[in-house]
Amino acid sequence: MAEKIFIYQVLPRLFGNDNSTNKESGTIEENGVGKFSAFDNKALKEIKKMGFTHIWYTGILEHASTTDYTANGIAKDHPDVIKGKAGSPYAIRDYYDVSPDLADTVDNRMQEFEALIERTHKNGMKVIIDFVPNHVARQYHSDAKPKKIKDLGADDNKNVAFDPDNNFYYIPNQKLELQFPTQQGENAYIEYPAKATGNDCFSNKPSVTDWYETVKLNYGIDYTNNNTSCFIPTPDTWLKMKDILLFWAAKGVDGFRCDMAEMVPVEFWNWVIPRVKAKNKTLIFIAEVYNPDLYHKYVDWGLFDYLYDKVGLYDTLRNVITHQQPSSDITFSWQSIDGLQTKMLNFLENHDEQRIASDFFAGDAFKAIPGMIVAATMNTNPVMIYFGQELGERGMDKEGFSGLDGRTTIFDYWSVDSIRSWRNKGTFREGGLKEEQIKLRKFYIQLLKIAKEESIRTGKFFDLMYANYNNMDFDSTKQYAFLRSGKDEFLIVVANFDSKPVDISVHIPFHAFEYMEIKPHEIKKAKELLTKKNFTLSPQWDRNLFLNIEEYSGKIIKFSMS
Repeated sequence: MAEKIFIYQVLPRLFGNDNSTNKESGTIEENGVGKFSAFDNKALKEIKKMGFTHIWYTGILEHASTTDYTANGIAKDHPDVIKGKAGSPYAIRDYYDVSPDLADTVDNRMQEFEALIERTHKNGMKVIIDFVPNHVARQYHSDAKPKKIKDLGADDNKNVAFDPDNNFYYIPNQKLELQFPTQQGENAYIEYPAKATGNDCFSNKPSVTDWYETVKLNYGIDYTNNNTSCFIPTPDTWLKMKDILLFWAAKGVDGFRCDMAEMVPVEFWNWVIPRVKAKNKTLIFIAEVYNPDLYHKYVDWGLFDYLYDKVGLYDTLRNVITHQQPSSDITFSWQSIDGLQTKMLNFLENHDEQRIASDFFAGDAFKAIPGMIVAATMNTNPVMIYFGQELGERGMDKEGFSGLDGRTTIFDYWSVDSIRSWRNKGTFREGGLKEEQIKLRKFYIQLLKIAKEESIRTGKFFDLMYANYNNMDFDSTKQYAFLRSGKDEFLIVVANFDSKPVDISVHIPFHAFEYMEIKPHEIKKAKELLTKKNFTLSPQWDRNLFLNIEEYSGKIIKFSMS
């Protein structure tokens, strides 16, 4: 049976933290931190019951932080090159280790993560972790690497800006000069020669808005010479990154979400993915790519399984939800990616984006219900939900470095109120939740269950918008409708983004039934899946289907031949 992938993205650092202190810019001692062990069998069973097939554990790899673990043999990071007290999960300090924050016993941190992988598998789900190939923490040093592995930069020629065998780019004869107040004197951070900064800043003076806490990795592109490619012989960085991916695949990791994949040459992905999949052909690679012009390149040539659908469907749905674009633009969104719909990862929240319920987005998690219906059911591709999204988490905390921005912090020690209420110190009782949170969570669970229907999991897609532009009983700026078909059934999905209930009719052209190989006269019954109620078929329903839909809602009607 073909599987539709449902990913639960979660930061262990926040998920298992029961400490409600939440002091702005608080330390780990003040605010606490979640652990691997919070994902015990009870927690994993609850996540599985929601309908998820994969968990993306975000922030697993050891990254720079202000917490002192020198007693455990981990070098201390300089505070000037760390964002927040907890640090960015994307400023990797050691590719071969896991964050000591997440371990109950720091010296056993790798064994604890391996046990988490095993628990996740035993509970019927697969594990995704981040692979961060473009940049590392400024003070990168691996103390956990295998004996035969040389550290990044160990053999670099630091006297030149570029060398194809270097792992980093340098600004020769220049020291790093951070463009904000820093520690001075004997406590100053010294980097000489300066390395290029992670966001392609080839200056020794990165600004506060640059990724100043990271350094750019060299994949054989000479940025000092018209971006000349130097891929023969195979660059040393390629070899080191392959070894890192194989290391984690051997631990039982099932997939990699590849951070800022488009900042790494596609030739590298074309080289490395087959070599890693040769060891495990079921591994999946998800690319964080934001340039639609590169989509085909990273799928057809770069060999990625899936790509972020951020600048297409996410941006469109966000604007439709907030009434800045008509719902008809959803059609143009999927059409613009030229046949790659099945390769796109759909989502409405992740760690980079603002929470739906925040004041910066919709202000109300229920307003996104029609958008979530569309994202989850319009194709066979994966769907991702960010932890707390199903509870209407608002992200309106002023945590510290993150600030009040409508996002859940990735830089600070914190706990998430909605998740803490649901977890109830590991009991997972709905009793700790508000009525509206329970209602929203039930919607998400029901939606994921529906999205596993044969018609959605493997079926065809037919957009009905073109047939309804001139329909006086259908508002193409506020409603969106499409069909999905299976062997002996089909579904009609209608989303209502309007702020009021509507009585509409949806015109279904005969060509739609031909394309989907459905004979309307053979349809025996219909059921509305979100409410689980039978749907009465009126005369000529196959031409104009009459529906009443609540505000910010939708209907998914299943038509069966038997």
